[in-house]
Amino acid sequence: MSNENNKKKNIVQIKTFLKKSENHPETLTPEIMDELRNDERQGVRQLLKSFENKQAKQAQKKASFEKRLLLEKEAWQNGNNLVAGIDEVGRGPLAGPVVAAAVILPHDFALYEVNDSKQLSIKKRAQLAPLIKEQALSIGIGVADNQKIDEINIYEAARFAMEQAVLQLDPQPDQLLIDAMVLHTKIPQRRLIKGDARSASIAAASIVAKVTRDQLMTEYAQLYPGYGFEKNAGYGTKQHLAGLKKYGITPIHRQTFEPIKSKLIK
Repeated sequence: MSNENNKKKNIVQIKTFLKKSENHPETLTPEIMDELRNDERQGVRQLLKSFENKQAKQAQKKASFEKRLLLEKEAWQNGNNLVAGIDEVGRGPLAGPVVAAAVILPHDFALYEVNDSKQLSIKKRAQLAPLIKEQALSIGIGVADNQKIDEINIYEAARFAMEQAVLQLDPQPDQLLIDAMVLHTKIPQRRLIKGDARSASIAAASIVAKVTRDQLMTEYAQLYPGYGFEKNAGYGTKQHLAGLKKYGITPIHRQTFEPIKSKLIK
């Protein structure tokens, strides 16, 4: 798209050009940008405004992501090249396992939208999870089922799942970044409060863990219909509680959690 030909471009052609330039901003030379800004056509001005807004949002996402990568960069600079972020999901539900993920990101990782899974939509998590798996140096998954939870309590079960996730990593990491937990391991670790919002690798782990557990609960929904596991992931929603009342307790319910515990006592 040269300056000379720009005037001849119709709105659709300019829209296509700008769309391609979203991922290749180097194609927009200062001369082309000046010419687009000076174009008197209202349609071109609207396209340019929309393009510039998208670029500003992308720049903001990149800046926020870079902040979430500071802990990893600090570790890398200290010689810990393999940093694993660890997070778990599923402490609160009445049914199903607690699932943990450990993720080692490459130094050039640049999925700017990777953030605390709780801040992302179901659709966005589903989009990001396979991209994380594709780019990560290693991913480990740990699971503590409802029987394990009842045996050792939910806090220890979450720790157990995290430790299992770390053991699955190959290669093993030089340092661990962990969301609000201390693990039984000889690997140097750093415990972070709200780590999934502070560390890119913990955020990546939170996404992988959440998507993995949601898929498990969807499978359980087919085995145990009527509880809404595919929608509530085992949390005590109105539909879930109604299912408990109508169909009773399933093999995946946590027997040390209320109201299941009270039902068993009766």
